[in-house]
Amino acid sequence: MTLTTIRKGSLLAVAIASLLASSAFAKVTVLGWPGGPEETALRAVTDVYNGRPDVTENDKVELLFFNRDGFWDKLQSDLAAGSKAFDVNLLATYSIGRYAPFMEPVELSDEAASVYGESVLKTMQYEGKQFGVPTDLSMHFMYYRKDLVEALMKDDAAKAKYAEISEKHLGKKLEPKSPDEWTWDDYAATALYFTQAINPDSPTRYGTVLQLKNLLFNMMVFQSLPRAYGGNWMDESGKITVNSDAYRKGLETYKLLYDAGATPSDSLSYEFAEANAAYTSGQVAAMMQWNAAASDLTNKEKSPTVADVTETVAPPAGPEGRFTHIHGLGFGLNKNAENKAGGQAFIKWLSSKEAALTYARNNGAPALTPEVVTEVAKERPDLVKLGEFASKYGYVMNGGTAAKALSVYELQAKEFTGYWSGQQSLDDALANTEKGMTELLK
Repeated sequence: MTLTTIRKGSLLAVAIASLLASSAFAKVTVLGWPGGPEETALRAVTDVYNGRPDVTENDKVELLFFNRDGFWDKLQSDLAAGSKAFDVNLLATYSIGRYAPFMEPVELSDEAASVYGESVLKTMQYEGKQFGVPTDLSMHFMYYRKDLVEALMKDDAAKAKYAEISEKHLGKKLEPKSPDEWTWDDYAATALYFTQAINPDSPTRYGTVLQLKNLLFNMMVFQSLPRAYGGNWMDESGKITVNSDAYRKGLETYKLLYDAGATPSDSLSYEFAEANAAYTSGQVAAMMQWNAAASDLTNKEKSPTVADVTETVAPPAGPEGRFTHIHGLGFGLNKNAENKAGGQAFIKWLSSKEAALTYARNNGAPALTPEVVTEVAKERPDLVKLGEFASKYGYVMNGGTAAKALSVYELQAKEFTGYWSGQQSLDDALANTEKGMTELLK
């Protein structure tokens, strides 16, 4: 099987050229994201599918990848143009309504409901129709070094230093506590304490690592902070409410940590991979990160320095409670697919128990029912927490499934990183965001 990776240029033109040049032209082409656990899991299930005796040569799957930056806009252009470069493509909860006119509803396996549950299947539904199979549930964990936190909580001198640092930087004396009880102020105080530029005795160079690159996915990581303070995109009447005390609190907290050196100085170029690399180096005490990182960060072979001492909990709390952004990723059928039958067959199998467990065992993050997740709970304990945290703390911003939702995230990324990098004031960042969101979501 030939695996084609597209790195730059036009998705449609380069994809077609690459596929025609392949000596092993596959009859079902699946478009996904490169890098990270999603690619690893997709490759694994594809290998299993292609090895099945009931899959003919004409229906074997070839994988096609394009870089994440700008992925959804390029996919929109190709689908709207009637592209036949791929039969099956990646979908997300926040974009499904945008692509539904260019896609076919799909049929899932008879096992789908018992494997995923109805609530998870709904993340791939639009206007009552199933447009995809949900392969990954994305949300955020807080990862932390339990060895460092436990040592801090047992050391009276360290506690005194912690209180001194929190009073100086946050205006109030705080005491160390269990991370499962943290507020966002506790998170900030701990990040400052474990930063050598602030506390020379810190065992780590940085207290945290922030993903500050001008990238829409980084806004999803960030927004659980203002959400915990009551922040939302709009109220029930449709009025944009982002210019609020809640967003000010979130933005100022990130800015404080960045300016204080609690996160690496080049964090303005960080996203998923860079944050993971910083944490696995052993020089970071805690971070907010996608749940997809859990299998790598707790793997002794992949992360030998931190695997045994890393624990995960839900994000910290604010006055309004504890929250984590949540959305689903999956695969649907291109309306202009050249091999619709083959694409539909792959999607149907992908919703089976066999495929879901294979996906889970290869770093994927499917949200499985309690009955099914028990089969991988020992090797993937993070998947048990995935379902629990999603049901307790998961949220979608008001307007987060709108046709222009991705454009809102892109706008926020531009304006908020402009503030964090010192290119504009907080007032300007919020005013510009409010004005842009009003146009996008009107």
